[in-house]
Amino acid sequence: MTTYQPSAQAAERGEPSYVWRAGQQRRLDMVKAAAGKRIEGKILDAGCGVGLYLEHLKPLGGELIGMEYELPRAKQAQEKCAQILGAAGEYLPFPSRTFDLILSNEVIEHVADDKLAVQEMIRTLKPGGRLVLFCPNRWYPFETHGIYWRGTYRFGNKPLVNYLPLPCRNRLAPHVRIYTRKNLNQLFQNLPVRFIKRTVIFGGYDNIIDRFPRLGHWLRSILYLLEKTPLRALGLSQFWVIEKKKEAHS
Repeated sequence: MTTYQPSAQAAERGEPSYVWRAGQQRRLDMVKAAAGKRIEGKILDAGCGVGLYLEHLKPLGGELIGMEYELPRAKQAQEKCAQILGAAGEYLPFPSRTFDLILSNEVIEHVADDKLAVQEMIRTLKPGGRLVLFCPNRWYPFETHGIYWRGTYRFGNKPLVNYLPLPCRNRLAPHVRIYTRKNLNQLFQNLPVRFIKRTVIFGGYDNIIDRFPRLGHWLRSILYLLEKTPLRALGLSQFWVIEKKKEAHS
């Protein structure tokens, strides 16, 4: 099993997917189901990391554009997709009504202004276009981005951090936001959108499966079943599909 050390940008920008496994494939399948025919249109991966999702979207026939803030990652992504731009999520360098589909996969928790980033994604969607959004769920029992403790970022899964009162939690994890349904709703307030899906999902647990295959597969099966129950509230990520209203003009 390969062990990946956090990059120099990990604290501020998070870590992208470096390998393609079952968890990533499941999210891609969710994107495809949410997109429908839009998967063959103009697609933006807003925060594409090293381009793994772009690589796996390529055979589906859409016109792909990746956007990445970190230059070294953008250069890696260019090996998988020719159209890679360096830009911040709060200032997308595209005209309004450009994209049929936008993917934002565990990105908005890291930007300087998440509300502005959401506004920009909706602005650049065509009417009828969709945003597929994944971001951290507050009620997951572990903070997966690590914590800041005594002047040092300590990476890895830290239990129960997100259950602390927000002022305490944010002192331990100032580098990453977490989201509830309520505060995600606030990001879309007064925007010309309708919600297609708002739910919570569990992760792929591929690292556990690599080390303990039977236990890992059993755990993943149980947690995926829990997504059909109220206990999905304890899942890893918020998973939302948002459509720009067709009568919108911006």
